[in-house]
Amino acid sequence: MSGGELYLWIKALHVVAVIAWMAGLLYLPRLFVYHCRAEAGSVTSETFKVMERRLMNAIMTPAMVASWVFGLGLIGLFGVELFGDNHWLTIKLGLVIGLTVVHVMLIRHVRAFARDRNSLSGRYFRILNEVPTVLMIAIVIMVIVRPV
Repeated sequence: MSGGELYLWIKALHVVAVIAWMAGLLYLPRLFVYHCRAEAGSVTSETFKVMERRLMNAIMTPAMVASWVFGLGLIGLFGVELFGDNHWLTIKLGLVIGLTVVHVMLIRHVRAFARDRNSLSGRYFRILNEVPTVLMIAIVIMVIVRPV
């Protein structure tokens, strides 16, 4: 496999991982909105707990790790300089760190719901649901338009 083919394969895997990660980042807070309405200990609440745990453990966290591994692989293997004239890449990485922070927050919320200790409202989770969207838009602009 040539270097160009390897680059395309890693890039494709990176995009697939990012799509899976974003799907979870956009869906999990919506589950929390509905979970807030369910009575603790109810069948509905227990069902949400299973859904949230599986989404986080089976899809979101592996997709996040794969996104980071393939993204850093592209940088490391194909010589993209991080801090030179590639300001777009430095900003993109900062935004991806922001997505990772949101991911960690969501892990904490999954754990709080699992222990029936959520004290936050559906409104909070509706607002939190918008954060990954805003970060994603900024990341796509950095990658495609490269305004800086």
